[in-house]
Amino acid sequence: MAHDIEYQIVGDDMQAVVVELDPGEAVIAEAGAMLYMEDGIQMDTGTGGGVFKGLKRVLTGESFFITSFVHTGPGKGHVAFSAPYPGKVVPLDLAFLGGTMMCQKDAFLCAAKGTDISIAFTKRLGAGMFGGEGFILQKLVGDGLAFAHAGGAVMPLDLVPGQSLRVDTGCLVAFQESVDYDIKFVGGFTNALFGGEGLFLATLRGPGRVYLQTLPFSRLADRIRAAVGRNRGEHKGAGGIGGGLLKNIISGDR
Repeated sequence: MAHDIEYQIVGDDMQAVVVELDPGEAVIAEAGAMLYMEDGIQMDTGTGGGVFKGLKRVLTGESFFITSFVHTGPGKGHVAFSAPYPGKVVPLDLAFLGGTMMCQKDAFLCAAKGTDISIAFTKRLGAGMFGGEGFILQKLVGDGLAFAHAGGAVMPLDLVPGQSLRVDTGCLVAFQESVDYDIKFVGGFTNALFGGEGLFLATLRGPGRVYLQTLPFSRLADRIRAAVGRNRGEHKGAGGIGGGLLKNIISGDR
């Protein structure tokens, strides 16, 4: 049974979650996610259940280690966790959500002690071969609170039985175990080559709740990489319009 914790989410576009603990209560988090902790909070880093569990977390893109934060002092204790890039913190009440949530491989932030974190492979061969970011998922099991991170804004959607949704695999944050998940070809020669959305999309079919993110980190990284490449091209050439203008401003020329 998971510990009964309370929390507060702070911030707007770069959110953090502050967890309030009673004496003896604990929260587990990905190594490196902690923002601050008050006196009386004891930190213990380990594999969270042996070497095999640590290796399974590595497969999902997370750290080999997981850290437990236990409140050993009197009264209330607080520990805060922040996400690695701009976005929202998504609270997941596992008891309300059926006890199990499937998450994108790098979405997990922290959870009440007693939550089991494991990996889940997609069920179908097509998803495994072409799913990309959706190939290996994290599986959160328990009856307490867990917290995921979404890039940009978060969009919760409730799918009714039989309702389907096609989603960019990188935009998927989490979904209930009752939601059927598959990867399908977008179809059409022009769509596949020039659509800009990739060759495959995740297909989700209800019933169940789905959480989407508007700015997955992979998309943000691609834009930064492209911008850096363009800037390098300008510098390697004769200066380029932008590069020459910047050089003139710095040197004082107009």
